[in-house]
Amino acid sequence: MGTQESPENCTPPKDERTEREKAIDDWLPITSSRKAKWWYSAFHNVTAMVGAGVLSLPYAMSELGWGPGIAVMTLSWIITVYTLWQMVELHEMVPGKRFDRYHELGQHAFGDKLGLWIVVPQQLLVEVSLNIVYMVTGGNSLKKFHDVVCDGKCKDIKLTYFIMIFASVHFFLSQLPNFNSISSISLAAAIMSLSYSTIAWGASLGKGKAENVDYSLRASTTTGQVFGFLGGLGDMAFSYSGHNVVLEIQATIPSTPEKPSKKPMWKGVMVAYVIIAACYMSVAMIGYWVFGKDVDDNILITLNKPKWLIAMANMMVVVHVIGSYQVYAMPVFDMMESLLVKKLKFAPGLKLRLISRTLYVAFTMFVGITFPFFGGLIGFFGGIAFAPTTYFLPCIIWLIICKPKRFSLSWFSNWICIVLGVILMVLAPIGGLRQIILSAKTYKFYS
Repeated sequence: MGTQESPENCTPPKDERTEREKAIDDWLPITSSRKAKWWYSAFHNVTAMVGAGVLSLPYAMSELGWGPGIAVMTLSWIITVYTLWQMVELHEMVPGKRFDRYHELGQHAFGDKLGLWIVVPQQLLVEVSLNIVYMVTGGNSLKKFHDVVCDGKCKDIKLTYFIMIFASVHFFLSQLPNFNSISSISLAAAIMSLSYSTIAWGASLGKGKAENVDYSLRASTTTGQVFGFLGGLGDMAFSYSGHNVVLEIQATIPSTPEKPSKKPMWKGVMVAYVIIAACYMSVAMIGYWVFGKDVDDNILITLNKPKWLIAMANMMVVVHVIGSYQVYAMPVFDMMESLLVKKLKFAPGLKLRLISRTLYVAFTMFVGITFPFFGGLIGFFGGIAFAPTTYFLPCIIWLIICKPKRFSLSWFSNWICIVLGVILMVLAPIGGLRQIILSAKTYKFYS
């Protein structure tokens, strides 16, 4: 009888394997640097949240009307503060372990395979779709800047070329290794988002209430009003998407048993959320108050004067979405590089990073050029992917891991968020999809 091969011959020694894993973790973008301060959390979260979506909030208000619009926005803010707090707490819920990535938390709650299948497709859909929308937004804002400055005296340039100009910046920036290396870009982006939000409501206020302003719902038919309402819900949901990168941001903060990362992280989150509330409420309400149902899906397009201020605001949007793109791309890079190095056994290094990240930027640019339906994209993705990862998945994970007592306040709070989140996930994409179909009817590819 042949001797049975010992298990030691089949698998590398434990030390050797963990040594390789440690080297990989030290190279991957999420875990390679843990030196972030609390204010990094603040501006990363502002950059992640106050995206292009803030400029579409007056439009969402015109689809929802005063009462429902304010109610949905306020309720969204309260729910997302609560679910974000849960994620910050869950990051180190297991002693001696950190859930550095959303899917790692999902795997702990649902099991290794099921956790991956539940979290990764949704998280990727959010991050990749946001990167595509930011490509379109960056190109649109560059075009608007060009058109305002030229004032009809220059040759008309296709939106396609502006998206390509915007993408060219990311071919370079995407090579920055980790979250902490993009902190200065993220800070600039956060300052810009605050600045252009202020210009959006300030210029609207300066313009004053439009003559014969109409606050009735945007659409004239009942069908249009229903679909518009659903699209407005999607726009609101899109505005709160930072949960998809919150664990990855927290992973960059140092942590010890005496000083866990949740304290500086939460401090940063609260500062960010105060700024977010100030930006969202002022832009949405003042923009809608001034223009009523005639506001565009990007309030800066509705505002044409003063020209220099609108040109400046559009360049601020460009700088901001450059930062936002990088914040949302970093977890995608981490997933791609984990797969390539851990599963497919590629050697970690500059060459791998250069090829994989360049291909990703090229992909988002191509899709952005092909489907630049800005308003519809926000409504559609806002409902289908943002609602689960932001509104109710953290609550489900909390119920599984923390097991609050049945009928307690925590139990009720989580179930209310889950029910509202599921309703949002089902209803919101319908309005966005209709918007995409309507836009597609008149759209010519690569015009």
